[in-house]
Amino acid sequence: MRHLLITITAAAALSACGGLKNLDSNALAGAGGTAFKAMSLTDGDVQALANQSCAELDKSSKVAPATDAYSKRLERVRQGLPTTIGGQPASYKVYLTKDVNAWAMGNGCIRVYSGLMDLMNDDELRGIIGHEIGHVALGHSKKAMQTAYAVSAARGIAGATGNAAITQLSSSQIGDFAEKLVNAQFSQSQETDSDNYAFDLLTTQKLKREGLVTAFQKLAKLDGGKSSMLSSHPASGDRAANIQKRLASSK
Repeated sequence: MRHLLITITAAAALSACGGLKNLDSNALAGAGGTAFKAMSLTDGDVQALANQSCAELDKSSKVAPATDAYSKRLERVRQGLPTTIGGQPASYKVYLTKDVNAWAMGNGCIRVYSGLMDLMNDDELRGIIGHEIGHVALGHSKKAMQTAYAVSAARGIAGATGNAAITQLSSSQIGDFAEKLVNAQFSQSQETDSDNYAFDLLTTQKLKREGLVTAFQKLAKLDGGKSSMLSSHPASGDRAANIQKRLASSK
């Protein structure tokens, strides 16, 4: 964010000196406003952006119908998991793709990829979904959204010519914005907190927790132990070890 604000300030200064003759100062102000807005997105903003992002991803993905075997399995697996997220009704759907991934957003969207379902058994899948829900419940997804929104403002500066006004994400930016959310990278502490959230959720619901360990072990083998879920999460082996310690201490 600091680099973004420096870029905006520098661009404005150059414009005032005639260094960026084709850059509309009003558009620059709009881009700056978007950057500042990113730091103070309200819950309503988050929900609205999540609604647009989820709708765009659903439109561009192959969503399994309710009668599909993957959808029926997910309906069974979700039993015991939250029916609301951030006060919004949870919406569970499957994307038919070989990609190994899953994500959740603050508007209640929970999407699981069939590639992940092929790799995991029910207990493991339940643990991964609980982890993704944890990112929303603990506020990590909102921070990721702020970052994605700010980056969109930075892109707006490059196109702020003529009568362009960069005050909010345009419809053409939603798809790119949504992809940034899905592939958001979280810190090690955020990952650990979400893992622990999933562990506590499974404990409260009296569901098997061992699946969290084996899920991370499978992801560790899949990516060589460097990361998991398309390189968007830190070391899977370390995460498995953390849950193993919690299991041992709870006996």
